[in-house]
Amino acid sequence: MILNYNSFLDVLLDAGFSMGGGNDDGIYAIINWGWNEAAPYKTPIVWHCGDPDIDPWEWRMRVLHEHNDIAYAKLFFKKSGFITRKWYPYFLAVRRPLGLDFDEAYESGIISHAAKRIYTEVATNGMMPTHEMKKAAGFGSDEKSIFDKALTELQMGMFLTMCGKAYKSTKQMDNNNAWASTVLCTTETFFPEAFAEAEKIDKATAIETIKSQILTLNPNATDKKIQKFITG
Repeated sequence: MILNYNSFLDVLLDAGFSMGGGNDDGIYAIINWGWNEAAPYKTPIVWHCGDPDIDPWEWRMRVLHEHNDIAYAKLFFKKSGFITRKWYPYFLAVRRPLGLDFDEAYESGIISHAAKRIYTEVATNGMMPTHEMKKAAGFGSDEKSIFDKALTELQMGMFLTMCGKAYKSTKQMDNNNAWASTVLCTTETFFPEAFAEAEKIDKATAIETIKSQILTLNPNATDKKIQKFITG
């Protein structure tokens, strides 16, 4: 039963991965948007209430700030999701086979030019909040959709991952209603040892291993959904 942050964390570490929102998208989500009267148990969980113990929206940053074995980013169906350190090499083996680096991906046409502009800034500066990388990469106010699409592309390809949040100013940080910017870094910075492990895993083996775990978590998942979930 998911009653608070700690119970969520226990299940996540056991499951290995999960959709980040309340919709399982036909695969698996540890938490739902809510429980109805027919639910097997009642829960104190309340989305967007601001309480770090019972608000799943707060948990995505808690895992990044308090743990070094969980990644959170737009990883599945262009939506947010969690992957634990144990399972990260398997997804890398699928999405970045044979240690494919960014330059190779760009030269082969896998990565767009807009994504290259963003990645170059993050790789040069270490970790960057989105409002800074947007400015540094030269995206204008009329290019928001292009920037957002490229940022999702980099996360889905497992080149960038979220690593925290930041405010534009101290004044904004003191404002409870202020919206913080997401901070991102390269996946090599976030989970450096995972890449050497991924290179030892055959892509086909990785796909079958992840698929087996998905079916353990959700026996009703369809092949089409599973393939999309794994490959991005």
